[in-house]
Amino acid sequence: MTLLEILLLLAIAAVCGGLGQSLVGYSAGGCLASMLVGIMGAYLGLWIARELSLPVLLPVNIGGNTFPIIWSVIGSALLAALFGLLSRSFRSR
Repeated sequence: MTLLEILLLLAIAAVCGGLGQSLVGYSAGGCLASMLVGIMGAYLGLWIARELSLPVLLPVNIGGNTFPIIWSVIGSALLAALFGLLSRSFRSR
């Protein structure tokens, strides 16, 4: 995997993370946070899809690695919602 392919995957993860966060209405931070939420959301979304025997929706293949766009956005939205709930509960204390 080349540096360009890694940067492209990270850029796609950042966009998916940003979309997931905007769907929920909670932002964990800037571009780096969106990238991390997008990567973690992809893993969470794929895990949910495998557990429910659902197909991978809109996969992007870059350098032999497949990145699931739709499951990444869904997983990112779930993570952002969880982060929002946790931050709200800690702020109220």
